[in-house]
Amino acid sequence: MNKLGILEGILFVVGDEGINLKNLCEIMNISMDEAKELLLKLKESYESDDRGIRISYLGDAFKLTTKECHKEYYQKLVENPDTNTLSPSALEVLAIIAYNQPITRVEIDTMRGVSSNHIIRKLVAKGLIKEAGKSKMPGRPNLYRTTSEFLDCFGLSSLNELPEIEEEKEPENEDKELFTSIYKEDNNEMGI
Repeated sequence: MNKLGILEGILFVVGDEGINLKNLCEIMNISMDEAKELLLKLKESYESDDRGIRISYLGDAFKLTTKECHKEYYQKLVENPDTNTLSPSALEVLAIIAYNQPITRVEIDTMRGVSSNHIIRKLVAKGLIKEAGKSKMPGRPNLYRTTSEFLDCFGLSSLNELPEIEEEKEPENEDKELFTSIYKEDNNEMGI
């Protein structure tokens, strides 16, 4: 089993929230010293000029981040109109955040039934959402909310102008007796 590969995958999956050393040790079932050694090895491999990401220690968590020296290219990506369109998934996440803010990624994932980590990163990069503090939930996950750029993008002066959401009404089920058959017994045929 390639522990460096596992570590890299874990850092990718946790995304912007990162992971602290204690949780990393528990997940990988390794000691603190081994975790530090693996992090150092992976960090050194990312320091090569032909790599675009690095390991950063921000807050109390390790996370993958882009290299500062490539910033101008990332800026062009965000500002390019061809890459500035929003997918249906991104619009769904944006709507969930707009109507339920502030909200954590886990809550968004629960509503959607799939991971939203990558989409949230894109929306943050586009300036449509931002981190708005930490939740009081265990692990203190980031809270997200929309930005003024979101309002500008959709031509809104405030969140009060968001359209009302009509709740779907479930058809009322008629009460049915569970043991009553839709078939009537003919008492004459039974000899009664």
